[in-house]
Amino acid sequence: MPITALYASLLALIFLVLSVRVIGLRRVVRIGLGDGGDSALLRRVRVHANFAEYVPLCLILIGLAESLRAPPVLLHGLGGLLLAARISHAYGVSRQPETFAWRVSGMVGTLTAIGVAAAFCLYSAARSGS
Repeated sequence: MPITALYASLLALIFLVLSVRVIGLRRVVRIGLGDGGDSALLRRVRVHANFAEYVPLCLILIGLAESLRAPPVLLHGLGGLLLAARISHAYGVSRQPETFAWRVSGMVGTLTAIGVAAAFCLYSAARSGS
């Protein structure tokens, strides 16, 4: 599954950046667990957690679609959309004050990628008689 591997790798790099941002701020504000009421730390934690909540499911669906022989253009479209959407969401939520348009476009892109990948997998599974 080389196409899924490509996007999983790129998204993993973003995940690492988001992780380092949380760890770095934790060291500065000396808060090891939770957010300690620090709004900047809470914002970084939620950006990281939101990424961790949505990306794995979408990558699983893209991988399943690839195993079901989805057209490469669809797989790259889904992977590219997810990548752009997660960057948009992280950027929007990380800003203070929050850039709502970036956040919303990030979530719309993420949910679209999940929905399209799920629809393709469901269609392919139904068509194969499973």
